[in-house]
Amino acid sequence: MKAWIVTVDMGLGHQRAVYPLGDMAEGGLITLGRPVDGLPQDREARLWRRLRGTYERVSRLLTVPLIGGPLFGLMDTLMEIPPYYPRRDLSRPTFQVRLMRSFVDRGICQSMLETVVGKPLPLITSYPAPAIAADAAGLNPVYCIVCDAEISRAWVAADPAGSRIRYLAPCENAVKRLVSYGVPAKMITLTGFPFPAELTGGRDLGVLKNDLVGRLRRLDPAGRFRPLWGRHVADFLGLSRDAATRTKAEEPPSLTFAVGGAGAQREIGRGIACSLKEMIRDGRVRLNLVAGVRPEVHEYFQQVKAETAPENGNLHILYHPDKTEYFRAFSALLRETDILWTKPSELSFYAGLGLPVIMAPTIGCQETYNRRWLLQIQAGIDQEAPEYCAEWLPDLLASGRLAEAAWNGYLHVRQTGTFAIRDLLADGKACLASA
Repeated sequence: MKAWIVTVDMGLGHQRAVYPLGDMAEGGLITLGRPVDGLPQDREARLWRRLRGTYERVSRLLTVPLIGGPLFGLMDTLMEIPPYYPRRDLSRPTFQVRLMRSFVDRGICQSMLETVVGKPLPLITSYPAPAIAADAAGLNPVYCIVCDAEISRAWVAADPAGSRIRYLAPCENAVKRLVSYGVPAKMITLTGFPFPAELTGGRDLGVLKNDLVGRLRRLDPAGRFRPLWGRHVADFLGLSRDAATRTKAEEPPSLTFAVGGAGAQREIGRGIACSLKEMIRDGRVRLNLVAGVRPEVHEYFQQVKAETAPENGNLHILYHPDKTEYFRAFSALLRETDILWTKPSELSFYAGLGLPVIMAPTIGCQETYNRRWLLQIQAGIDQEAPEYCAEWLPDLLASGRLAEAAWNGYLHVRQTGTFAIRDLLADGKACLASA
């Protein structure tokens, strides 16, 4: 089974969403906007460079003293998501819609259209521009993976009722938002966010369940969670009661801090490492600093390690310049991770793997809604001051709150998104969203 798989080079979120579908990609993944060394910048490349530059500047604006906040607020209005309540018709095209269509009309997806038009296959994308361009060109079927709990009107065509774009929603909030924008319910499938198979295993989620058992033990050193929820865990995971309520964790908890794709918030990682340095040296916690694909962030974290735990194996840095290899290494790291600390980006959905999410400050309107969703399902916890995490992190562990968050994420987030998308392409049997 093959399909055209299209993403964009703007941060990591949109590329992370299609990584699990890479084996289906006809001719390999199509990544729009990726800079190509040695080739002249044509019109399309310049348009993508402008979009990518805007995205990265917005992501870093908040770090600028005094003027950063107001400038960021001004830029964030371009991505505004209106309040869901009171319920009303939000199908009318907005400035966001017109701006997205203007980029499409100017040829931002022209190279993609020239590639796919000669071979009629389903097209799956994780960004609205390729979906809107393909729909306008008459291609069918076109699937668009939604990457946040709620999205702006820019994700939907000017005429939602007449569009043939089929949306793959990660959660019920995204379904309701799409319907409010005028997308017919029959064009929305509630799939869940697509996870890499190496993190879930097969459809029985065997790998995920096995990893979660050990994680819950490490997240509950004082035994607060297991007496209350151990039988519940046993029933859901198919374990014996003894296995679910075993009290001793053999290893210290592992904390992973991941910066955004644009390299934002790296200073939080420094605060964490400096605060936890004694716990790292004593082997009471393992810390992973994820630099992604940014060499400058990798260099920054290398300096942090040199200052805090230069020879200690309990502080690990993850970096790879190739994004596919980075996603693969990140998946391997998450299997050993007990707590995920990151801004509430698309990684919010990784709470479904039984990972409690400590939420860094949001960057952008969509992350504000992701944070709200994580709080709704009680799988996310707002960070306290990073420089004091050696005080408040042990308190969270001792209270069992992180174990509860891990379990809530597992219960309330769909983990079979990759399989649902494959089923939908194969025979259309994935569950359709309700209005």
